[in-house]
Parts: sequence; structure tokens; C-alpha cells
Amino acid sequence: MLSVMLSVVGDFKGYQFVIAGAPSQELAFYKQFMSIGNVQFIDNKTYDLLSVSTAALVTSGTATLETALFKVPQVVCYKGSAISYQIAKRIITLKFISLVNLILNREAVTELIQSDFTKAKLTIELAKILNPDHREQMFLAYYELEQALGGKGASEKAAKAIVKGLN
Repeated sequence: MLSVMLSVVGDFKGYQFVIAGAPSQELAFYKQFMSIGNVQFIDNKTYDLLSVSTAALVTSGTATLETALFKVPQVVCYKGSAISYQIAKRIITLKFISLVNLILNREAVTELIQSDFTKAKLTIELAKILNPDHREQMFLAYYELEQALGGKGASEKAAKAIVKGLN
């Protein structure tokens, strides 16, 4: 998926692209991408990177929720093997793949899955989330997401409820 994500770098010359290294991936894997112009690599500092990011191309999983909570507009990208996808499609009947969309029960962030995950579509969607009007819509969705998760202080409220339940 990373090679498709990085294929758009040349179309966004005014932006710095940074690969957030996954802890489960060896550094050797990323070396093949380090020669691409305007691409940097940072390992084990995803939250630091998100705190200064303008936009993100994110693979599905908890990373989509984390990116949303950092208020970074994103495009969710996922592509698996054709056979795995067909099996999963028949077993799992979810409308969405990203946690953001699943929690909100609507498409708040674009999901480019399987055959939709192309350079052409990714270029279009990245351009959209860099547009101020589209960004504002996404920020409003992120506020709604935050409220759905309990709003500010949700962890403290949950901890107090647990303590109260134990007493």
C-alpha cells in the first residue's frame, strides 16, 4: 500500500511527505522508499508526527481513529490480496472499514479499498482534504466523533465510574 501512497508525491510538490514507521515493520522494508524525493522517514514517533501534520494517508485500523483524534484530515487506504478480500467480504458485513466511519455510522473519511485504491483516486481525495472547505467538514465530523466517544475528559469519567462501581 505504501508504494501507491507515495506515488502521489510528485503531484503535491508544496508538501513534505513523511512515512511513520510501524513498530512491527523492519527498517530494511522502508529503505526502498527512502530514495523518493521529498519523502522522509520517522520511526516510533507517530503521535509527534500527527501533531504537526496537515493531512494523512492512513491504512485501516486504530490508526484511523488516532489520526481523527489528532484532528488530521485523512484518506483511509486498504488493499489486501484478492482472495482474502473476497473471503472477508462474504464473512464480514460492515458498511465501513475505518473506525471513524464505523463509530459515526456514516462516511466522514473517504475509504479507498481494493480496486478503488489507485493513484488517480488517491490524488483526487488528497487534494480534497487539502481544500479548506472539505477540511472544515472533516473537522466538524471529528468533533462529532469526539462527542460520540464521551467528549473531553471521557477517560477520567470512565475511571471515576469504575472506582464508584468498585466501592
